[in-house]
Amino acid sequence: MLGEYFHYGLLVALAIALIVAAFTDIRRRQIDNWLNAGIALGAPLFWWSSGLSLWPDVALQFGLALGAFAVFAGLFALRMMGGGDVKLLTVLALWIVPSQFFKLLIIMALVGGLLTIVMGAWHVMRRQRDRLAIPYGVAISAAGLWVLGTYYLPAATHAVGAG
Repeated sequence: MLGEYFHYGLLVALAIALIVAAFTDIRRRQIDNWLNAGIALGAPLFWWSSGLSLWPDVALQFGLALGAFAVFAGLFALRMMGGGDVKLLTVLALWIVPSQFFKLLIIMALVGGLLTIVMGAWHVMRRQRDRLAIPYGVAISAAGLWVLGTYYLPAATHAVGAG
């Protein structure tokens, strides 16, 4: 029972970190390195509390994170993505199983597209001439919270008619 509390406590900590990332990205267009480092350092505790084996489970999480970093660092090099966004997606890949990580990417793209349309319209309405900066950490965090809520919470909380 104590292990279950620890496991869900780690998920709550991740959710709080995602909310902080979204708010700092809105306010400063920056996701702090200390926040990404904290998320990364929490991953081994989460693996342990989840009962993941070193092979193939933990190795798969590392491979996913490495792949995510390679792809998103390429987008960063092309100036299509911010460095904090790359790091946040990489450390989330340490926590989220591959099938759910791909769902995270789809939800992130949808939320990010909607965010871009809304902010672009706001930018045009205010007749601003400076470059539009989208706080994509908001989309990443929203997608991460979606995956946490739909995949990692206990199934009993999602049962229809559970009361």
